[in-house]
Amino acid sequence: MGFTIGGIRDMRSGSRRRGRTSESTTVAEYTGLWGWDVVPGARAARGSGGGRNECSCGDRDCRSPGAHPLGFAPGVPAGATLDAAAAAWERVPGAAVLLPVGRSFDILEVSEYAGGHALVRLERMGLPLGPVAATPHGRAQFFVAPGAAAELPELLYRMGWDDADLDLRCLGPGDHITAPPSDLGGLGPVRWLRPPTLDTAGRPPHARLVLGTLAYVSHRAGG
Repeated sequence: MGFTIGGIRDMRSGSRRRGRTSESTTVAEYTGLWGWDVVPGARAARGSGGGRNECSCGDRDCRSPGAHPLGFAPGVPAGATLDAAAAAWERVPGAAVLLPVGRSFDILEVSEYAGGHALVRLERMGLPLGPVAATPHGRAQFFVAPGAAAELPELLYRMGWDDADLDLRCLGPGDHITAPPSDLGGLGPVRWLRPPTLDTAGRPPHARLVLGTLAYVSHRAGG
């Protein structure tokens, strides 16, 4: 990784001295401290006349306004420094911070209500947990080891949830999530329910360690 906890403190104070944006500081923390790739994302603005949100990508028929990568903007790789992050974000001012899924982690997503209850149960049981994010449209996103998306149907089948109507889905390669504190589609900021740490960011748990609890609580919430 690019720097240590002491380095991140220096980076934050240095960024204030040099007037760098909070977005570039966040990107440098994600790449340098947590070891994640970052991609610049589109942003949304309220459409004229109070209609649907308009996307900064310029496509009037955009299906995911403010919630997709900017195709013309290169990503920032894991390990990038503050200088590299700042240079990348200077080219796309105001871009949302997106994280590619399927590289360092996959995502198990449930309703925030179910996710909050599951998080309490998992912590009480002492099971390993990775970061958990909450979206402004009421979803909780659990970071798990890569490969979960491909394994999910079989894992659910083995646990006896194959016929259950679960409000649970998995994101994998080719997907992106909006990272805190960026705005998601004009709905508001994404936030952490369980922030990343040095122990969890690079080693999220295998999906099977948390899936049973997520499926059970999601089923109860949906029923």
